[in-house]
Amino acid sequence: MAGPTRTHLTDFRGAARMAVDATTGLVDVVERMHRTIQLVPAPLGKPKEGPTRGITGFVYRSIRGSTRLIGRGLDASLAPLADLLPEGETTAGREAFVSAVNGTHGDYLARTGNPLAISMSLRHGGRPVSVTCPQDTLGHAAGAAPSAKLLVLAHGLCMNDLRWNREGFDHGAALADELGYTPLYLRYNSGLRVGENGREFAALLETLVANWPHPVEELTIIGHSMGGLVARSACHYGKQHGHAWLAHLRRLVFLGTPHHGSPVERGSRGLLTVMDLSPYSAPLTRVGKSVSAGIQDLRHGAVTTEGNGFARLPRDIRCYAAAATLGTRRSLLADRLVGDGLVPLDSALGRHPDRSRALGVPKGRRWIGYEMGHLELLHRPEVYSQLRAWLQEPVGTVA
Repeated sequence: MAGPTRTHLTDFRGAARMAVDATTGLVDVVERMHRTIQLVPAPLGKPKEGPTRGITGFVYRSIRGSTRLIGRGLDASLAPLADLLPEGETTAGREAFVSAVNGTHGDYLARTGNPLAISMSLRHGGRPVSVTCPQDTLGHAAGAAPSAKLLVLAHGLCMNDLRWNREGFDHGAALADELGYTPLYLRYNSGLRVGENGREFAALLETLVANWPHPVEELTIIGHSMGGLVARSACHYGKQHGHAWLAHLRRLVFLGTPHHGSPVERGSRGLLTVMDLSPYSAPLTRVGKSVSAGIQDLRHGAVTTEGNGFARLPRDIRCYAAAATLGTRRSLLADRLVGDGLVPLDSALGRHPDRSRALGVPKGRRWIGYEMGHLELLHRPEVYSQLRAWLQEPVGTVA
């Protein structure tokens, strides 16, 4: 039976820190409710701010203090053990768990230096690829020389690079076999703001292209769900910083990307707004509002950290949008209210009643899959057929 590894220790330390912070946060919620009940305010209105006083306040402060003290002691005692344990291998299950935690609380993990926080990287075969020496790491992982055609795939919220392989099928691997691409998979903390990830993604691509072993003839990015927003954001910041990789970008493909937001996050925010109206339920909204900045950016499809978060599609780049709907035919309910279960059809296609916010993806570069859910865009054969057709369209050569 295998013994503990450094990976196990890191995960335990990260989970312990989260447990300590969650406990102190829960104590804060209980104390606020306790104070509200003591004051007996009207059913509607803002709650009175401030901690409880006297013995009651002392008890709450003691609980918070002792919890933090125990947490610091546990973390300090475990830290020296890391150098004594073997590195250890990860598993698909662990990766899925860590990715989900990053999606829901990734900004908190990064802000507190939690070891569970994901650092952005490009990967192949589940292993990181060095952007400064890609030939060394990629050649060993791929078993073949890197080609001059790059395909980068960006996953969605709470997911990771391994999730592109779904139902035994991987768009990236299939396109590599048929069209000669070298596929790389972006792995990132999906709980951070989309704009933060986009800025870092742009810098990563700049370093990668500069160090690629051959002159890059073609770069294509495929983004699923939030990954499409991150790709749009990278183009925005790449242009802003004058990056050279944009000159190699030929295609930008979106799969179920919520360009104009998702009603799932909007609905949850609406419920929290209603709960804020009463001082008795307002303390509970702190729990609901603790979701990550990445999830909050999905509310309106924000791709930048400035202004209203909107950015147009890059010029001179062929952009394509694939959307899905659970309906069997066009209908208001299936397309606009339900969509693929997470993203409405108009949002995925970049359509908007305000022309200044419509992305203007040409009709010939839009595709709709019927009787199809959000995650089915990752493995349905008709989606792959459309991707292959789009990527075979001639787009010219690098200037």
